[in-house]
Amino acid sequence: MKKLIVLIPCMAFFQMATAQEIIEVPHEKSDAVVWENPEKQYRSEIWNNEVVTNVSVPTMEVFRPDAPNGTSVIVAPGGGLYALSIESEGTDVAKWLNQKGITAFVLKYRLVPTGEDGVKEISDEGATNPARIGERVSPVMPLSVADGLSAISYVRENADSFDIDPEKIGFMGFSAGGAVTMGVVYNFEEADRPNFIVPVYPWTSAYPVQEAPKNAPAMLIICASDDPLGLAKGSIELYSSWLEAGHYPALHMYSKGGHGFGMKPQDLPSDNWIQRFYDWSVAQKITVPTSEK
Repeated sequence: MKKLIVLIPCMAFFQMATAQEIIEVPHEKSDAVVWENPEKQYRSEIWNNEVVTNVSVPTMEVFRPDAPNGTSVIVAPGGGLYALSIESEGTDVAKWLNQKGITAFVLKYRLVPTGEDGVKEISDEGATNPARIGERVSPVMPLSVADGLSAISYVRENADSFDIDPEKIGFMGFSAGGAVTMGVVYNFEEADRPNFIVPVYPWTSAYPVQEAPKNAPAMLIICASDDPLGLAKGSIELYSSWLEAGHYPALHMYSKGGHGFGMKPQDLPSDNWIQRFYDWSVAQKITVPTSEK
């Protein structure tokens, strides 16, 4: 009995230490898109990654650093709007940022309604009927962008409780999450304007490049020239649009890296892209190293 009395408090402490801090992102429901299946997380052998599908209610998981420096990043994983690469383009990114004192919010934005395996669906359609992907993504993209804008507003409104600077809120999106990033930057108002954006191999064919806003946020683009989806050209077009509007964007275009590398090690220079982000953020005075605070 004495052993049991000791064990229970230990278990309670373990549960508290590993508890997730999940926030439902304020959103308006849509009558145009209907989800028949519940949200699902599973290991995709096709993508060799943990994924989430059928997101119908947007949420954020909060990752708080031990010594916050005031900077925060909302992280939007990619996955063609059929799924979210929640590990390599989400939680692994957040954990790395935490080590630098940056508070991170991994955003699950609304996705295309799918069956049991959304990754298989987009893979099959990509091989047999690519146009079908665009048809299914089209009605969902506005919802995903609205979720991104709402996430920024929520984080800014609650900056004190997160111990962050309301003027140092960034939005980092991968692939389809990069399309959401661009949707955010082309549609923001004062309350939901990101202070900086980091589109990582953004899916610019899903959300085409437009004229840069006059009060465009600082931007760093990450991509690889050998991206098999041809996204390098869109990244360059995006960079040029900022430059032509009189802004000073940054671009890291790696010769090799492919698509969807996220935090997956490939023994290539692109493995260090997130360190390049940190270096850029310090140079831009977006981030103050914790040791200097």
